[in-house]
Amino acid sequence: MLTRQISLSAPIIIFIYLFQEAVVNQFKLPGGGFSLFMIFALVWAVISAPEIAALTGFAAGFLMDLSQSSSGPVGQWTLIMILVCYGVSFLGYGDGSINGNPLVVIFFVVIASISAEIFFVTSGALLGVATGSFGQIFLTLIGNTLWTVVITPIVLPVFSFLHKLVFETRS
Repeated sequence: MLTRQISLSAPIIIFIYLFQEAVVNQFKLPGGGFSLFMIFALVWAVISAPEIAALTGFAAGFLMDLSQSSSGPVGQWTLIMILVCYGVSFLGYGDGSINGNPLVVIFFVVIASISAEIFFVTSGALLGVATGSFGQIFLTLIGNTLWTVVITPIVLPVFSFLHKLVFETRS
């Protein structure tokens, strides 16, 4: 059963990653913009079981490490996305009021996104990656958060439909 779900999820994840790299990264938005791929991975994690969320975090983090726009060492995004995706899934797993309420899903995605960005900057500073000034980092974090708040409600129905298509079985 898990093999079927992974084989159906992989093309979706790769398509969203390629769309992020080819289209979304071309827009120069104020405040640093947003990451549609990160929003996808976090939405997928919030509405999944913790094991699926950890696998999603691994795949998303690995692909984010391969991105040309990633400035950190290989494996940094992988570790961060595994921890954040598993964490948000673990916090909301088994509570039907979280998965059934879009506002709570949006809240979880926004908090997870800002947490992942903060973890990336903090771990990057510990690893010696040049991060920029405090003002630049703060502006980027605020901009990313605002863009995530705006974009998540727009794409949530599509991502939820895809998740339902892959993970709900009919007998």
